[in-house]
Amino acid sequence: MTRKRSAGLLLYRGAGPAVEVLLAHMGGPFWAAKDAGAWTVPKGEYDEDETPEAAARREFEEELGVPPPGGEPIPLGSVTQTGGKEVTVWALAGDLDPARITPGTFTMEWPKGSGRMREFPEIDRVAWFGPDEARRKIVTKQRVFLDRLEELLQGTDGAGAGHRTEGAGPGDRTDGAGPGGA
Repeated sequence: MTRKRSAGLLLYRGAGPAVEVLLAHMGGPFWAAKDAGAWTVPKGEYDEDETPEAAARREFEEELGVPPPGGEPIPLGSVTQTGGKEVTVWALAGDLDPARITPGTFTMEWPKGSGRMREFPEIDRVAWFGPDEARRKIVTKQRVFLDRLEELLQGTDGAGAGHRTEGAGPGDRTDGAGPGGA
């Protein structure tokens, strides 16, 4: 069986201590009452016939209902989540009004065992967060992407474009503790 793979874009704006990242709160009944550890980089699964970067752009638009801003994405590497899914993320400088999102939906049986199929948003909201709050909100295994972005931005003029920090390549993996998330 092929391991599931997911790709996403971590949108950021500002620089230094004023930098903010855009995170998405996972939708559906399991995540409805959760906040800490229930936010994610907008991302989704892809097949072998699609490049991870193309999938990240496609998934951003599918998840949020708006295309990602133009610009050159910066690779932040990959992590393997608790469930075994490999997640690859790029950072992208840009801005987005959270009020503009129109999330995609998924269907599942709810309540479980009821025989009733219900539709839920893939994400139920997005918001901008500073570094400290983002670390509290994001799925544990994805915190490394925030660390890598911070390292990248500290090593540049704040724009980040065209620069790479050693150890932040797409093939790098980090296996931390905590929930795996979507």
